[in-house]
Amino acid sequence: MKLAPGFTPFALLFSLMLVIPSLQAQNAEATPALDGHQPASDENATDDEMDGPEARLPLEDLRKFTEVFERIKRTYVEEVSDQELLELAIEGMLSGLDPHSAYLKPEAFSQLEESTSGEFGGLGIEVGMEDGFVQVIAPIDGTPAAKAGIQPGDLIIKLDDDTVKGMSLEQAIKKMRGKPGSKITLTLARDGETSPIVVELERAIIKVTSVRSEMLERGYGYIRVSNFQQNTGKDFIEALDELKERNNGDLSGLILDLRNNPGGILQAGVAVADALLDEGKIVYTEGRVSDSQLEFNASPGDSAKGVPIVVLINAGSASASEIVAGALQDHGRAVVLGTDSFGKGSVQTVMPLGPDYAIKLTTARYFTPDGRSIQAKGIRPDIKVQQARLEAVDSDRPMTEANLTGHLGSGMEPSSAEEDSGEFTGTERLDRDYQLRSALNLLQGMSIFDRRRQSNAQQPELN
Repeated sequence: MKLAPGFTPFALLFSLMLVIPSLQAQNAEATPALDGHQPASDENATDDEMDGPEARLPLEDLRKFTEVFERIKRTYVEEVSDQELLELAIEGMLSGLDPHSAYLKPEAFSQLEESTSGEFGGLGIEVGMEDGFVQVIAPIDGTPAAKAGIQPGDLIIKLDDDTVKGMSLEQAIKKMRGKPGSKITLTLARDGETSPIVVELERAIIKVTSVRSEMLERGYGYIRVSNFQQNTGKDFIEALDELKERNNGDLSGLILDLRNNPGGILQAGVAVADALLDEGKIVYTEGRVSDSQLEFNASPGDSAKGVPIVVLINAGSASASEIVAGALQDHGRAVVLGTDSFGKGSVQTVMPLGPDYAIKLTTARYFTPDGRSIQAKGIRPDIKVQQARLEAVDSDRPMTEANLTGHLGSGMEPSSAEEDSGEFTGTERLDRDYQLRSALNLLQGMSIFDRRRQSNAQQPELN
């Protein structure tokens, strides 16, 4: 096999020596990223920020690269183009850094935009890489994956008959997406299971509504945020206002459910936290260049008016959902209940390379208001409650006065306006969700305690 006409490894070496310093000085046009902030370019970076011991590659390393390039071109079993080899080199550089940095070809770039807009075709799973396999971070509510019982932490080891080991994340996602109505078989490995789990799923158009709400019991609202999209902050405030209106203007307590929320757009997470905080820091980021060192602060006004809040998290709560939980926890604005979160505390920046290609690069770590790093640690709940299936226990009801025929009334029967009107839709959910039931019980206890404390404070002192 011969190299392309006019191409030699020494020509490549010379071109790399010219290009690399140019790339180091070039400003990267950056756009908002999934789980990322609005990054600026490197134009404000100082020479000290950009230069360092490794800023310029030694000539020997460049020679090594061109030698590998030449040997692949000359002796690989199949012919491979220069462009393909260079793209593989770029992919390798990024994928070798961390599980979230990636080279985005046109299809992957388009998929990233789809995932933040809230509509795409596929199974409805947020995934990452773990030990060469595709790991489920969280299934998206109401999707084929969620309905099939796929769980956070599951490892996808086969897609149809293809072994996932060795696939890139982009390749796996491409295979999982497809025409609505078409089917795919996933083979999963799950902790605690001795044999693989095989699930057949039918692809569908995934329209993700990131915010939904309901009244669990009188006075107690529930808001579920399944991921953070462009409009999640606005939708959250609207859902909260609707709950308050249904309860005559005020709530006794609020449950914010961030379980199995894989994250999304950083600014959307900041907006949700801002809605529940009156002041103070929400999150800050730290990276190598000045433009990656950002701080987000709450604006005046608590949309929940200071009512007690319980935030639910689990191992599927990642990234922006951890920002929200961490901010509310650090400010003492909410009690966090559930299990340890996923621990994704990094920010990815999407840097376009022309109209169709981009790189998604981890550019910063983020920290909670108290300076806690979430990366690989996660948010630890204030009250740890494992999920469990609730099962009603049938037993003979004890005889009480109210069971006796012709019993006297208490004289304090509720008026028709006070009776339950069937408007509470969370009964079935509470009956099967132990963590949610625990959160509601906690809220009710906090509410009772607050009322008694306020009542005692208003009573005159006796001398």
